[in-house]
Amino acid sequence: MVRKLILILSIIFLCANSSIAQKISPFDSLVTVLEKKYNVQFLYDTKHTEGLSIGAVSGGLEEVLKTILEGTGLTYYIDTYKRVIISRGSSVYSALPKNFFSSSIASTTVDESAKEEIVVVAQDNKVYNVGVKNNNAPTAIISGYVRDAKNGEPLSSTSVMIEGSQGGVSTDAFGFFSITVPKGKQILKVSSIGMKEVSRQLNILGNGKMDIEMSEEVRSLKTAVIVAQKQSNVRGMQMGVERLNIRAIKQIPAVLGETDILRSLQTLPGVTSVGEGTAGYNVRGGAADQNLVLLNDMTIYNPTHLFGFFSAVDPEVIRGLELYKSAIPERLGGRISSIMDVSTKDGNAKKVTGSLGIGPLTSKFTLEGPIGSEKTTFLAGGRATYSNWFLKYLPDATFKKSKVSFADLMINLTHEFSEKDKLFISGYISDDAFRLNQDSTYAYQNKNARVKWKHNFSDKFYNVLSAGIDQYDYSVDGSNNPKDAFQLKFGIQQLSAKSDFKFIPNNKHEVNFGVQHMVYNLDPGSINPTNSASLVKPKFVEKEKGTESSLYVGDQYRVNNKIQLQGGLRYTYYRFAGPKKSYIYRNGVPRSENSIVDSVQYQRGETIQTYHGPEVRVSARYLITPRTSLKLSYNSLRQYIHMITNTTALSPTDIWKLSDQFIKPQIGHQISLGFYTQPGNKGDEFSVEAYVKKSFHYLDYKSGAKLILNNSLERDIINTNGKAYGIEVLYKKPIGKLNGWLSYTYLRTFLKVDDPIAGETINGGNFYPANFDKPHIASLVGNYRFTQRFSISLTSTYSTGRPITYPIGVFNMGGAQRVLYSERNAFRIPDFFRTDFSVILENNHKITQKIHGSWTFGVYNITGRANPYSVYFIVNNRQVKGYQMSVFANPIPFVTFNLKF
Repeated sequence: MVRKLILILSIIFLCANSSIAQKISPFDSLVTVLEKKYNVQFLYDTKHTEGLSIGAVSGGLEEVLKTILEGTGLTYYIDTYKRVIISRGSSVYSALPKNFFSSSIASTTVDESAKEEIVVVAQDNKVYNVGVKNNNAPTAIISGYVRDAKNGEPLSSTSVMIEGSQGGVSTDAFGFFSITVPKGKQILKVSSIGMKEVSRQLNILGNGKMDIEMSEEVRSLKTAVIVAQKQSNVRGMQMGVERLNIRAIKQIPAVLGETDILRSLQTLPGVTSVGEGTAGYNVRGGAADQNLVLLNDMTIYNPTHLFGFFSAVDPEVIRGLELYKSAIPERLGGRISSIMDVSTKDGNAKKVTGSLGIGPLTSKFTLEGPIGSEKTTFLAGGRATYSNWFLKYLPDATFKKSKVSFADLMINLTHEFSEKDKLFISGYISDDAFRLNQDSTYAYQNKNARVKWKHNFSDKFYNVLSAGIDQYDYSVDGSNNPKDAFQLKFGIQQLSAKSDFKFIPNNKHEVNFGVQHMVYNLDPGSINPTNSASLVKPKFVEKEKGTESSLYVGDQYRVNNKIQLQGGLRYTYYRFAGPKKSYIYRNGVPRSENSIVDSVQYQRGETIQTYHGPEVRVSARYLITPRTSLKLSYNSLRQYIHMITNTTALSPTDIWKLSDQFIKPQIGHQISLGFYTQPGNKGDEFSVEAYVKKSFHYLDYKSGAKLILNNSLERDIINTNGKAYGIEVLYKKPIGKLNGWLSYTYLRTFLKVDDPIAGETINGGNFYPANFDKPHIASLVGNYRFTQRFSISLTSTYSTGRPITYPIGVFNMGGAQRVLYSERNAFRIPDFFRTDFSVILENNHKITQKIHGSWTFGVYNITGRANPYSVYFIVNNRQVKGYQMSVFANPIPFVTFNLKF
């Protein structure tokens, strides 16, 4: 009886004195209890405490620590921030000896993200219980979001895996992941380029959620500086895709002081343009209109400013971009060459931040932060130019008498209603105007808005519902002579809605499916007088309307650690509708006014023509070794909207046309084969991709064609088929003081008339080089960081000159002198070469500093090479003389100042 009484009193005594740990309690579990009870954080190496058992202890925090660490060789220290640091072999001191640091060091410059490192260590050594044990299944599903700890932005393409396993998953555009893991104790590894790797010790009981925050990695100069978004080029399923984030874009020398996403992409293999100072870009031998640019799912029809020198989107608001050159995901469609998917930041969820930039041609700002709480965020960014002064210094007289202006504004708003529902609202507007040589004024505007709603049905199934409007307007105003004053106007309006689903049942399957619908409203052109004295007669081309509906489904299937497959099917249905007057032509003869046999007036909404068909997306990856793989892909695509132009680049007078009963949809097929490897252990990447493409129903123009204000455009165009093939080589060194990449592309692109009733042929009906055929393209991007504040960057680009049709002689015909031309695109303009150089000088990185500044000094076209913008010919005294026009024939220095707060 006495013994029982003593035992009971002992238990009461231990409880009264805060008994914390029971006999044989693991040290990690004890730490969890101590942190919760005393509101402290423990920092320790798990190797030092491995196998450590704890007896029953009681008392205050320090008394408990003395008891459990006695005789273990471990010591503890509690700092002023309530952090308990446990170490072995060396003690922790609260102060350093006097004069420990050299007196020459005036201040400490530590990156702000280093403050979070100690917290991450503490989190890594915790044991997290996930889920509730409710069944005997051997596995469980862990899902969650990976975000930037600094601003709450989601981190896409982040690797999430269980330590010791060879398989893993990647986060999507929302930073979401879902992974199936064995139950029990596991270590979750999360890694993303430029971020500190995160480990979580998990005790997995059942299905559960685990959100991860990652901090920017602070490296020594020997290993620091990441310049491009590192996708697992070996293990990843995707091929023919280029990914860039803001870090990569900023490492490339600025174009006249402005960082630029399109110029950054053109340093990568397979991406080029027809020349300097041209809008648009070409991918793997495709035309400029065969590329789709999406900004938060909004379609940007003209993605450039200032003759193509600047992208229409400010890089400061961009989170990242993906350019799909092949193996295009089944959820995307609408163009047959490439799709660029640009995502912007949602807005800083932690605090209000911003930036200001002043350059030789533009000024810009960004502002972002939470509204009330972290659940609601905003982002605003804009740019404007004052570039007219700059044109006066260009060598060509045409530019000296010209005027240019542009501006753009991006706004985002997000709100998280709950863990299951989140709202995204995006708006974008841009405005461009230029007047060449005191002639007509050209203007164009992009106006876009979109609303998205993301709903999580479960940890492995979610839906994104979205709707939006995209508007592109362009015009030409001529007012030099009041009697001829006019305004030409064109426009495209696109209404769209879609519902995208993602289902991740396990680590072997990732299923995507959804439905999309678009409505096209085209204004092909109208002309009106701009004053009462003008003699210009009003005229217009009938507006056009079409609808495009799509269904898609796809699955990414991991067969085993070596083989991974992806298959998808997208089916599109297109309808061209009235009101419209249409002509009927005599069969078997060229379409012309003389071959008209009848006409039909279609009413509003009446179906004129329909097209439909499948788009197949198939790819495979075989892992030869953990560092080497082979990939193969095939995709087919359809495009129902066309751009018809007689220029080599995008221009404000290009005509957009919907498929109708005469103009068939463009169809593209591509097969690609790639070899990928990561030589050595320093993160270097090497890849080689070869491809063959075929396209059908690409539109070219007849000789003497009238494209503007033509109500019967089908009479002046020619249907062509195309073929392209090439090899792309890329070597990337993403880590180190010296970093960058080297790319080489060999590609050929040919067109052939395939229109028996066109009335004429080109090059005798044989294949001829397309305007954008450039066989050899090479780029070098190099960066060298001397210190954390001082770095230099250099970019060199070479390409073969584009094809051109030359006059080769003159002859008399009917008493008049005529020019004899070569076959279509039989010659080439001189090759292109340019080198840009910049120096970046950043202010100090003091933690306490609220405002951080940086300077960029550089030279555009440092070699002063006079690259041809165009080559033209003049007949003088029966002689044909050629002339070359260059936009930037001299080195152009620039300086830019940026502030961040």
